[in-house]
Amino acid sequence: MSTDYLTQKGQAFDRAAFESLLRRKVFLWQSFEPYGSVKGLFDYGPPLEQLESQVIQIWRDHFIRSEKMMALKCSMLTPYEVLKTSGHDPKTGEILRSDHLIGDVLEARLKSDKEARGEKIEEKEEDPKKKKKQAKAAKGAVKLDDAVRKEYEHTLAMLDDFTGEGMGELIKKYDIRNPTSGNEVEPPVSVNLMFQTQIGASSNSPAFLRPETAQGQFLSFQKLLEYSDGQLPFASASIGYSFRNELSPRAGLLRVREFLMAEIEHFVDPEGGKAHPKFHTVADVKLPLLNRKTQSSGSTKPEMVAIGEAVKTKLVDNETLGYFLVRIYQFMEKIGIDMNKLRFRQHMENEMAHYASDCWDCELLNSYGWTECVGCADRSAYDLSVHEKATGTNLRAREQLKNPQTIEEWVPVIDKKKAGPKFKKDAKAIENALEALSQDLKEKLQITMESEGKAEVPVEEIAAGKVEIDLSIVKFEKQKKTITFREFVPNVIEPSFGIGRILYSLMEHSYWTRENDEARSVLSFSPVVAPIKVLVCPLQKDPKFGPLIAKLEEALDNKSISFKIDQTGVSIGKRYSRNDELGIPFGITVDYEALDDGTLTLRDRDSTKQVRASQADIVKAVSRMVKGKETWADVVARLPAFEGQEKETAE
Repeated sequence: MSTDYLTQKGQAFDRAAFESLLRRKVFLWQSFEPYGSVKGLFDYGPPLEQLESQVIQIWRDHFIRSEKMMALKCSMLTPYEVLKTSGHDPKTGEILRSDHLIGDVLEARLKSDKEARGEKIEEKEEDPKKKKKQAKAAKGAVKLDDAVRKEYEHTLAMLDDFTGEGMGELIKKYDIRNPTSGNEVEPPVSVNLMFQTQIGASSNSPAFLRPETAQGQFLSFQKLLEYSDGQLPFASASIGYSFRNELSPRAGLLRVREFLMAEIEHFVDPEGGKAHPKFHTVADVKLPLLNRKTQSSGSTKPEMVAIGEAVKTKLVDNETLGYFLVRIYQFMEKIGIDMNKLRFRQHMENEMAHYASDCWDCELLNSYGWTECVGCADRSAYDLSVHEKATGTNLRAREQLKNPQTIEEWVPVIDKKKAGPKFKKDAKAIENALEALSQDLKEKLQITMESEGKAEVPVEEIAAGKVEIDLSIVKFEKQKKTITFREFVPNVIEPSFGIGRILYSLMEHSYWTRENDEARSVLSFSPVVAPIKVLVCPLQKDPKFGPLIAKLEEALDNKSISFKIDQTGVSIGKRYSRNDELGIPFGITVDYEALDDGTLTLRDRDSTKQVRASQADIVKAVSRMVKGKETWADVVARLPAFEGQEKETAE
């Protein structure tokens, strides 16, 4: 049990009790249990599948519908060449979880130091096998020098910033050893974390299960541009499974081998500073930002900053990136995330890809610590540029100029009758390379050939990597050209959501227990996102209630309100309590008074308070609350309170 990670009610979070609830209520379990289960693979039961569906629907409304995005469904099988071009070369991968090893060892040493100092220790639920290994390696409490302790804490705060080489140096510096054997460990190595298969019967067409949904969106750019009538900015969005062959899956849904992603690719003209037309609507929204300067100091405390000010001071690189950070924040709030357990952490320089101009992760705090759940990156023009270069496909956009311009430019004039026989199969690649040269280089090559008779041109696409040319084959001429449009490669802002991680954090954030009764657990899902909206409970098993229940079912169905009927013989209080564990926000009771006047009671899960009104008023209240148009406080203010079942409800 964690002593510093608390529930929304300020209670110490009991992960063992929480996980027990998820199992008992059939939220999820490891796949293929009769065969011994497979780590990193999970099956979702009815409650979690419905919760995921609700979150996805809210995501669709919040982003795709509201922002007028274009939804795509792309193939999960990806050819090798696509991944190689994008930088996901299957021959390389990330560091073999050396960060986990270093983190575990340093945390263990700090824990030992606290024991030696007599400080309170945070106890965490751990894998029994891991706990056993640590017990073998334990040698008793050891007090560290104050300077060493501070250095360890700083290293842990900065661990994500280290490269593979840097982690190797840490292993050597801190004498990190195998926790089981005590032996020295080898330097970190790179491994392939993608699932490989082949397309068709031939092994000459290797493919991989996609590690992200983005590549299909990039390669569909021209079709999307045509669909949007050639106008920028526009965004595509894709929801689907991605795959990662995790070496050591752990932490439940936080590190798995298949995971649902929701990714957005927002294509924008880089001219104009990547301004966003709706940025003014969010400029005053304050976000908890943990910038790289703060991280470098060893601190992990974010600062609340208005996004308008953050963009103005270049803390956040541009308006479009800032706009999406706010929209991510608003989405998390909408689905019921505890906003005190959310922060945006800026990537350190070493974390960012060389082509990225800025990147922020939306991290959620759960019992495993701060967890990246959304990445929001400015990927510049990298993806479209590399795919255009590799395939020769035009992945550019055009802007019509208001006033046509006449310019002079150097143009290669090729004698194809001579170039073809001389360069043979490489002729086309060489022609494309000559066309793609910068104006300065074209001019320089012409001068070189005039003075020396020949010149060398780099051509990456041919085996030799370069080619020698002379004036008998090609010459560069300066020609006048009238330009009516500007052609450019769009930049991309990419928010990428890990749905499984968001779901897990949401469930933890929603979990608490009734005061003075730890056995009565509650999942306080927002009415908007709750898998089941209403519990229908006849007071007793009595055939007289049948017509009323049938009428209520029809009314709820007509409003598209999901419900569950509990007609078991246990008390009404016990029925409410066990369904509180499913996160059902409201309960409707059909009692004998309903037979006389047609009124029903409506119970709120969190407060256990009730109101009484006609079926029409009750259904209307529930409908408005599950759509976010009304709160329980609003309902209590206009419908009569009911106290008659308080005693039973508390059973």
